[in-house]
Amino acid sequence: MSAGLTHGATSAVSAAGDRRGTVIVTTVASDSHTWNLVFLQLLIEELGYEVINLGPCVPDQVLVDACRESAPDLVVISSVNGHGHQDGLRVIDALRTRGELASTPVVIGGKLGVAGQQSDAAIGELISAGFDAVFDDASTTTREFSRFVGALPTAPRALERTEVVA
Repeated sequence: MSAGLTHGATSAVSAAGDRRGTVIVTTVASDSHTWNLVFLQLLIEELGYEVINLGPCVPDQVLVDACRESAPDLVVISSVNGHGHQDGLRVIDALRTRGELASTPVVIGGKLGVAGQQSDAAIGELISAGFDAVFDDASTTTREFSRFVGALPTAPRALERTEVVA
């Protein structure tokens, strides 16, 4: 399990002063895969963001605390094990019930179900639960995800960073 924060150190595209904001990349608690997180980190850094990669098997509370501490401009939850839909519903509830995180953009993607492509109803359930976008790996492309991230507002959000006391 990874409870520490790993910050993206460099970007070949832009200097640290030119960063558009901060993105947290994570998996759900049941997902131990890391290659998807490394890929997402590199992609998002190329789009001009600083990335905090929480690593695999991230407990819900660790994600909530990291979001409260860093006030990210986006949270990206990736799943490869097929439990993204099930675990995602629980995680988004934990994030949205925190007042200071209620408006933080949160997306989920990857292999969200063990049966393959998610139905429109399953994707709708994730959106209704509070996700801003769903990127099912069977029906969406990297280009669609990149367009979504690139369209995020670059103005600072009103949310202030919160000190998290352990």
